[in-house]
Amino acid sequence: MKSTTSRLDRFISQNTAFSISDTRRLIAQRRIYLDGDVAHSVQQPVTEFTHVLLDGSCLKNNTPVYIMLNKPKGVVCATKDTSHSTVLDLIQHPQKNELHIAGRLDFNTTGLVLLTNDGAWSRRISLPETKLAKTYEVTLSKPLSSEYVAVFQEGLYFAYENITTQPAVLEILSKYTARLSLTEGKYHQVKRMFGFFQNEVVALHRVSVGHICLDELELGRSRPLTVKEAAVGVIHCGLK
Repeated sequence: MKSTTSRLDRFISQNTAFSISDTRRLIAQRRIYLDGDVAHSVQQPVTEFTHVLLDGSCLKNNTPVYIMLNKPKGVVCATKDTSHSTVLDLIQHPQKNELHIAGRLDFNTTGLVLLTNDGAWSRRISLPETKLAKTYEVTLSKPLSSEYVAVFQEGLYFAYENITTQPAVLEILSKYTARLSLTEGKYHQVKRMFGFFQNEVVALHRVSVGHICLDELELGRSRPLTVKEAAVGVIHCGLK
């Protein structure tokens, strides 16, 4: 989903009978309000979620939506699919058809999926510069050892892309389970990292993205994010 931002004068000319040049007069007459405040410049930005009033009539009042879902296995991270259930099929929200997925999970991977209608927000989650940690609980087919921790912290070389992964934090929970925290998302990265040790990933479950954590949300259920959770990039959810 693309984020649309335009200057106030262009927005007025595109959505009313007034021209671009008329906007200065409307501002001087205090007839335009942006998010509850009197407009003061033709250059003020109007985003996809700016509340715009002209002469008391609402021209724009979109509401941003941020939702978390605990995705079950066998559900597709897509808005449409002819063969399988999608994440949207699990969500009950009046604006669900406006949502897109901010960070997909594989078909058989479970856990935290974020959905929104805010393109700028989802891009911020995906930007490498944001360095949001994605944390997973991993079940392996073979026993783990302390060697994994050191190798993951150092980074692994992927010959196909000719890259070395960023340092990752691995916490061994039991003989066959671990919690892994990454700040990047290469193709099948978790499976490929454990593949370095010829250790197959049996189950993969994402528990957090940055400070947004699943906590007690049941598998297959969803809920809106809190205001604090939606403030992505401010806080980071650490390993427990």
